[in-house]
Amino acid sequence: MGKKDYEEDIQLDKTDRRILAMLAENARTPVKEIAKANYLSSPAVSNRIRRMEENGIIRGYHADIDYALLGYHIRAFINLEVNPKDKAEFYPYIRSLPNVVECSCVTGDYSMLIQVLYQRPEELDHLVNDLQRFGHTKTLIAFSTSVEHRGVSLSEQ
Repeated sequence: MGKKDYEEDIQLDKTDRRILAMLAENARTPVKEIAKANYLSSPAVSNRIRRMEENGIIRGYHADIDYALLGYHIRAFINLEVNPKDKAEFYPYIRSLPNVVECSCVTGDYSMLIQVLYQRPEELDHLVNDLQRFGHTKTLIAFSTSVEHRGVSLSEQ
């Protein structure tokens, strides 16, 4: 898939945005249903979707899984202060950890914000201890989540 530079705006019309909104709501929406809702043919919708995939706008299709129902009751956010010279070793390491659901390079007192899911506190403790080889950590455990991961509204511009 070819991915455009972030500096280069990808132009989407109102129909593209409606298609994206429908797929964001339910990625399993049949092309025929999307076509009917947008007064297009199924091949026209398929072409638009394929173009958005090729441009990197649509990066994949995922199931929305309730991990708590699978026993992953511990959601934690770990702030980590990584020395820039250690990033070459840190990035492959953090990508290799299956319980890391997101890792962002951020501004502020810490350079990384890592979100993890675990079943037991001991597993989280082990990770935090291991991460300290890269720098100082600060761990926050979420008691509840009032807004689950969601996309932004794709307003018609």
